[in-house]
Amino acid sequence: MTDDLPPIPSHGLPVAARAPGKCIVFGEHGVVHGTPELLFALDLETQVFVQPAKETRLNGDASLAREHPYFARALETMWAGGKPVEVRSVSRIPRAAGLGSSAAFVAALLAALGAATGGIDRPTLAERSFQVERGAQGVGSPGDTTAVVGGGFLTVNAPEGRRLWTLEDGPRRWEVRRVTDPGWTWVVAHTGIPRSTADAVRAVGERLARPDGAALLEEFRRVATEGIAAVESADRGAAAALMRRNQELLRDVGVSHPRIEALIEAAGPAAEAAKLTGAGAGGSIVALPQPGKEIELVRRLARAGGVPFAVRPVAEGARLLTGAPPA
Repeated sequence: MTDDLPPIPSHGLPVAARAPGKCIVFGEHGVVHGTPELLFALDLETQVFVQPAKETRLNGDASLAREHPYFARALETMWAGGKPVEVRSVSRIPRAAGLGSSAAFVAALLAALGAATGGIDRPTLAERSFQVERGAQGVGSPGDTTAVVGGGFLTVNAPEGRRLWTLEDGPRRWEVRRVTDPGWTWVVAHTGIPRSTADAVRAVGERLARPDGAALLEEFRRVATEGIAAVESADRGAAAALMRRNQELLRDVGVSHPRIEALIEAAGPAAEAAKLTGAGAGGSIVALPQPGKEIELVRRLARAGGVPFAVRPVAEGARLLTGAPPA
């Protein structure tokens, strides 16, 4: 446990929790293969409310509770042998948009269940959230669940920054570190095209298996490493140039999409840079607005058919809530 990441305290049922979404700035896909990733927790969130019940239900539906892969695995992980519960969930995070909707749901639910079983520390919550999401998707890295548990700006597989925790999955090992928030406003926009993280990760793996794959992966490493340094030093010009290069690499490995490219083009006059964020092949983009042009950027993306949000990083990850449960 780290000083700035307090544990989830013990709390009997009923209990409510929330977790933020996430945005990847550099390193998606490369992180699965060991290169660095930079991401932050953003101020769109998911809330869950857990209470005792006669049978386990998710949003009033017992069959959904059995069939929802993330929900079922979360109960197996944190509530095995527990009494039936009713879980209600509400979210501001678009689904299948590359903005961490599944990670936020998992982390909020495990935080609530962890509270109901005596409390849980952050590294354990991060580890178990990753186990649940990894089990449901079959592929991936712990970046998403790490961001929504830890909050703020975080890196995975990067050498610089204060170490928070280490996660392992078989032979793979990921170091998670805290880095400085430069204080910038960002804009994300959903294309409206749902994407499958598992399909995109597998497609990139096949692309990197080609003869030039090692060189591509090394370029992913360079761009992410330099991008992290640019953000840490609040160098907008360098960060923007590296975001554009990162998008070129993501095109090369085949995870861009015509709707992504259309939104990036629409953002151009009001953005210093824009790129896809998340798995790609649909999903969302992230843009760094030109100072003073945040509203113009949001309007341009909306006119181009996107669903835009001006967002800021949030310092706090998953936590318990007080007051009324979600409706």
